[in-house]
Amino acid sequence: MKAAPKDQQRLLDLQGIDTALNQLAHRRRSLPELAEIEKVARELSALEDERVRAQVAVDDLDRDITRYEKDIEQVRTRKDRDQARLDAGGALREIEGLQHELATLNRRQSELEDAELELMEKKETVERALAEVKARLAEAGERRSAAEKNRDETYAEIDKEQEFKSQARVPLAADLPADLVQLYDKVRADTGLGAALFRAGRCGGCRIELYGADLNRVKSAPADEVVRCEECRRIMVRTAESGL
Repeated sequence: MKAAPKDQQRLLDLQGIDTALNQLAHRRRSLPELAEIEKVARELSALEDERVRAQVAVDDLDRDITRYEKDIEQVRTRKDRDQARLDAGGALREIEGLQHELATLNRRQSELEDAELELMEKKETVERALAEVKARLAEAGERRSAAEKNRDETYAEIDKEQEFKSQARVPLAADLPADLVQLYDKVRADTGLGAALFRAGRCGGCRIELYGADLNRVKSAPADEVVRCEECRRIMVRTAESGL
């Protein structure tokens, strides 16, 4: 392929823009905020599981405490009824029976109240754990929000720079021969780099130094010939820096 030396040299400008666009795309994919957001997401998931378990424990204790309260209330109601009957008097056998039942009810009430108190103490411990995990959830949520804010701000900067570079690329590519740009784009798609400066006998793409016949091939090629590296197939652009 033939192309004017100045057009070949302008490929380096085009490659500079494309390299910058690739770097911006890489930066977008590898923002540290993305890793932080993913890390916090895992942390939030684990904390939410912990919160659910703590909430279930609190709910279970509430249910058990409510059941004990109902049982205690039933005992109290029965005690009040028996006490009223005892106060009303009656046969000795009936009075003794009521006294025995009241003693039994008192023991039952004491047992129920002790059990309820134990559950209430457990509930306080579980509620503290629940409050702690909720606080950790809130803190992790704030960290995620901060990371997302930084990510979005950086995305906006990258988008602005990408737009600027892309707009600069259009007239540059349009001003070059279509077949040269087509070859450049194909090589760039295949290798990631379409054109590189040939400097001091070395391909700027693969960094391999040429000797002997390979170097003579480049030296003897007409100035308007598009020379490609035998190793990496990239366009080697010759300039005054090439030392030929």
